[in-house]
Amino acid sequence: MEDEKKLYRTWVRIGIYAGLAVSAVYPLMIFAPLPQKLTVIFASLFGPLLMLASLGLYYFLKAYRKTITAQLAVLSNIVASVLVTLMLIVQLSVNLSMDKLMASAGAEISEPTMRWIWQVVDKIQLGFDVSWDIFIAIGTILFGVAMMKHPRFGKIFGFLGFLVGHLLLVFNLATFPTPPGNAGLVDLGPAVGLWYLAVALLILRSLRWFDDRLAETK
Repeated sequence: MEDEKKLYRTWVRIGIYAGLAVSAVYPLMIFAPLPQKLTVIFASLFGPLLMLASLGLYYFLKAYRKTITAQLAVLSNIVASVLVTLMLIVQLSVNLSMDKLMASAGAEISEPTMRWIWQVVDKIQLGFDVSWDIFIAIGTILFGVAMMKHPRFGKIFGFLGFLVGHLLLVFNLATFPTPPGNAGLVDLGPAVGLWYLAVALLILRSLRWFDDRLAETK
């Protein structure tokens, strides 16, 4: 039992660090003009960090109450972590390859043909984008539900996760195969990211409660 408690403590702390790190990596990838190699590194880290943060959150919830909802939530977020890594790496690979192709093609390929090729290839990466949004939305919805009866989160915080995840899912299905941000709707990705940042900070503030809860567990 003591080994299991130690495992829980380790996972929760890993989850906090990973959650804070992924919350920093996300806006940097979107808004900061990063060098190519650094962009590739951040893109490679985002998915694994999200997976670790989700596992830490799961163990934090599990210490209070074991639920199928939390188990399904972490499984969905793990799938989302794989899909977002696939999406980001494919996007970078396609963008860099297309830039080189356009630069070397010259007069051999007409501009309309190049635009057509780009549009076809772009649909592939947009499909990955929607796929990852679907799984992170489902995971966020389920984590929100699991939090509603948790003493450190509560109904309001849990409902916010449920709401933003639900809207993300509905918007993606409504505009498929184009992501909402490309279809004139609101991109809720930043809202989801802020919610998970708040989750990491709240868990950080709750470490003493968490340790006391584990101490009470027989």
